[in-house]
Amino acid sequence: MNELTTLERRGMAAISTPAGHVLIVAADQRNGMKAVMTDAPDGPGSVTLDQLAEAKSDLVEYLGNAAPAILLDPEVALPAIVDDGTLARGTALVVGMDASGFETTDGLRFTHFVDGVTARTVRELGGDVAKMLWYMRPDKQDAGSRVGEEIRDLVKACEAEGLLLIVEILTYRLDGESEAEYEAAFPQLIADAARISVQCGAKLLKLPYPGSAAACAAVTAAADGVPWAVLSAGVNHETFIKQVEIAVANGACGAMAGRSLWKDSLAVSHETRHDLLTTRALPRLRELAAVVDGAPARA
Repeated sequence: MNELTTLERRGMAAISTPAGHVLIVAADQRNGMKAVMTDAPDGPGSVTLDQLAEAKSDLVEYLGNAAPAILLDPEVALPAIVDDGTLARGTALVVGMDASGFETTDGLRFTHFVDGVTARTVRELGGDVAKMLWYMRPDKQDAGSRVGEEIRDLVKACEAEGLLLIVEILTYRLDGESEAEYEAAFPQLIADAARISVQCGAKLLKLPYPGSAAACAAVTAAADGVPWAVLSAGVNHETFIKQVEIAVANGACGAMAGRSLWKDSLAVSHETRHDLLTTRALPRLRELAAVVDGAPARA
């Protein structure tokens, strides 16, 4: 197990429920958030950065502030949401460091940092915790690969700043790999990605649901004592609640939920957002919080 420093323990506490389980509202998406704002007169592609920033602000005010923590991006949301007082003092700030998109080199995907964003920048933006996304194919990469070195370097940089780093891992299909082949390999890919990330120093993992109770238990074993939280990956709320229930029962420390909470509650219209975030998304968050803390999901 990769031991937390004292400051990292404070970061972990800040993003957890009173019962000690991680619960973060993910709102660092940019293009993905625009895509669900379907009431834009000229379609989601016409949503401006100012409109997106306003939507993120409302998402924080009416949803994120009811969670232990919210994940935001330094390109659209920050530092404005901190500087204007929208973020509640009792809600921790997780700063996403990854830029949108990825590059492909020799068939493998690689993400990049948002320009100019470092561990020190996360602190300067008011962040309590940092998050970085990496793509990984653990059947093609190991702890000594480029992605392994990147994880190792950022863990060290964040530790030097007193920041807990959330290591988010996504896997993907390779060129020439069929969907069936990828689905069959997926549970083992997630477990192996967790193992490699921990070998590189990761202290908190954000991972896709690996598919079953047995697969969750395998991820927990591979993480070797390092906590992992399940991400929503755009599934609907009812599906995600069941996934979280199974994951938590098999060793996951909590959940980091984005689109499952708010993908049908955003709009260009402030009035519509206010109504949907408070009447639709907020009850989902409360249900998720209960399940994260061990309550059974509703049938």
